[in-house]
Parts: sequence; structure tokens; C-alpha cells
Amino acid sequence: MVALSAVRTHNATLKSLSPGLVAVFVGGTSGIGFSTAREFVRNTDAPHIYLVGRNQIEASKIIDEFQQLNPSSQLNFIKSDVSLLRNVDEVCKEIKEKEDKVNLLFMTVGYLTLQGRQETVEGLDRKFSLHYYARMRFVQNLAPLLTTAANNPDPKANLSRVVSVLDSRLGRAVAPNFSDLSLKDNFSLKNCAVHACSMMNFTLEHFAQQYPATSFIHAYPSGVRTGALRPMGPVVNNVLKAVTVLLKPFMVDLKESGERHLYAATAPQFAPREAKADGKENVAKGMDEEPGSGAYALNWNGEVFGESQKAAGLRAEGAEKRIWDHTEEVFRKICDENGKY
Repeated sequence: MVALSAVRTHNATLKSLSPGLVAVFVGGTSGIGFSTAREFVRNTDAPHIYLVGRNQIEASKIIDEFQQLNPSSQLNFIKSDVSLLRNVDEVCKEIKEKEDKVNLLFMTVGYLTLQGRQETVEGLDRKFSLHYYARMRFVQNLAPLLTTAANNPDPKANLSRVVSVLDSRLGRAVAPNFSDLSLKDNFSLKNCAVHACSMMNFTLEHFAQQYPATSFIHAYPSGVRTGALRPMGPVVNNVLKAVTVLLKPFMVDLKESGERHLYAATAPQFAPREAKADGKENVAKGMDEEPGSGAYALNWNGEVFGESQKAAGLRAEGAEKRIWDHTEEVFRKICDENGKY
């Protein structure tokens, strides 16, 4: 476990980084995304922040708060429903028109639901799209800007990192159904969670190989009190609130979660893949147990999840390629052909 005191000591050093770091927070108007964005604004010099979400009113309040917290910050809100991949493309296009680099892509977008499959006009389940396909489309689209940031010769300006917050534990423990990766015919909330987490692990490994100057993290947040319960309705919401009160001693405070996720987003031990070739030491072990592999599965407390027998077996069977080939097919049909999967 990384002590909270060590997390705060590290975060306090971020003021020494070059001013003008660019960070994109997808799902940044509530919960962990908001809390991490607030810590990023608090601890960096003249950051440029993009918040991507659907709540314009909440975003306006957040921007006012962040501006007071750090008057040197630049803040933008992009309103979009990114459960649709074509909307993801539009958001990324807007960012690319304004920026030539991105130092951090931080994604928490998603929601809790007790409903079954809700198909979008693009042919994907909405929850599954938010938890996996949309996030990976953001990575694919913004990878060139992340690479530009990484190639800055100034070591105080070359932060280049992707953090996706979901459940890196589940992604190591259970295999997806390779005959129905999009869950057209086998959808359940459990299967959706398994597929999103497992597919994300292998796809982030793929990106770490394709973009070795950027590091990629799949983080498990543990229990954090956020606004994720709101869409579930008043009755279920009240029950879950009562349970949350009972579990409060075992949950992570929202501010602490933001601090810890900022640490995950900036700590040097989660180095990009190419850093290993430079002979750098003290790098963490990646998902495949290789130090400095560039793709890391993190626990809520900063500890690294190593390899699991299930993940090792899937990797040996070519899971990464099979999952990426499927993901590319989805992107091609929806985004390139303007169709439906």
C-alpha cells in the first residue's frame, strides 16, 4: 500500500512540472473524475483542463470552483453523450482543433443500472459502450496528441498517461465470451462487467505496445461515495444510501480517492514501455508481470496487480489480438462506415 502521506508528498511536487499541462477528464463533472480533476488543478501550474460530460449546470459550478482554486488554470467543458462513438469522435476533433498535445486522458464515464441491454442507435449496449468502447475510442483518437506530449524533450513537460477507472481485478479473474464479445446475444449486467474489464486490460496492453511513449493504467477505485447511484431511481437509491452508511468505515473518502488517482496519473514508477529501454529503474510491474511494460493494473491504494493464471492463459491464447480485432471492427462499422454494429 502507498501511504496517503506519500501520495500527498508526491502530488505536492507536481508544481515543479512545466506549466500548461493538458488533461482531458471524460466523466469529470462528478465522482472520482471530478475529485481527480480538482486535485490536478490544485497541484499543477496553469493546467488546461477539458471536462467532458452531459451536465452543463454542474460543469459551470465546477469551472467556477476550479478557477478560484487555481486562477492560472484554463477550463473547458464539452457537452456530449459519449455512449455514441460518433460523438466521441466529435469531442476528440474539437480537442485536436485546439491542442497539439494531451498529457493526461482520465476516464471514469459510466453509470449504474439494474436494467438489461439498452441498445443505442449504433447497435451497442449503452452501459457497455461507456465502460469499454467509448473509452478505447478516446484513447485511439487522442493517442497522437499523447505521443506529442511524450516526445517533449523537457522531462518536466513530457507526462503522457491514460487512466481508465473501472475494475482491474475483475479483468484478471474471468474470461470474456469470445464468440459474442459485444454481448448481442448473451447480455447480462455481470457479463457486461466481465467483458468491459477484461477487454479493457488487453486493449490497454495493445495500446502500450503501439504507443510505447505513453503509459496506460486500469485502476480499481474500491468503494467510493459518488453520484453514480442517481440514475437508479429513488427507491433503490435510498436503499443503497443506507447500505453505504453502514459500509462507510470501509469506503474510500472521495477526496482521498482523487488524491490517489492523481498519484496514479503522475507517479514515475508507472513508466511508459520505452522507459525500460532507457534503463530506468524502480518501475512497477505491468499486467504481464514485466517491469515497465507500460500497462498497469492498480488497486485503490496504489498497489500493482500482477499476472493471474486466467489472464496468462488468455494471453497465451491470443486474447489481445482477438479483442483488438473485434474492437477495430466495431469502430470501422460505426465510425468509418457511419453504420451500425
